Amino acid sequence: MASKTRLPGRDALRDSVLGGDLVFLLARANALTLAAANAALAEHGLKARSYSVLALAADGARPTQRELAEFLRLDPSQVVALVDGLEQRQLVERRTDPADRRANVLVATDAGRDLFARAQQAARAVERGLLAPVTPEEHERLAGLLRLLAFPD
Repeated sequence: MASKTRLPGRDALRDSVLGGDLVFLLARANALTLAAANAALAEHGLKARSYSVLALAADGARPTQRELAEFLRLDPSQVVALVDGLEQRQLVERRTDPADRRANVLVATDAGRDLFARAQQAARAVERGLLAPVTPEEHERLAGLLRLLAFPD
């Protein structure tokens, strides 16, 4: 008689060695967060990456494309495509950097700032939903720990 092998259930997987692996937990949290953010941002014609570029332009940071690539940890060609897409929608403009006339900085248009404000509300709603099980103190602690990991220098 053949024995049936029980497939691990959700709890068995969660309690596995991988369920306690910090790299896995960070990757899974990232995947869940990105999926939720992309779903909420879709109504604004954005995804997490394009939202990030627009946010930095709307915030007045005036980043160069190289700075965006380094900060967002993206290949420069990916940043070019993201900026091109936002520029085609007239949400951002490339302007000559007054400090280095060989470089361009990214600036949000009025339409870009307006869209960012609406999209930011959607992103904040996703954050509140994902962090609902976390106390405000834990939220602050988590943000601080993630900043330490994201910006080690």
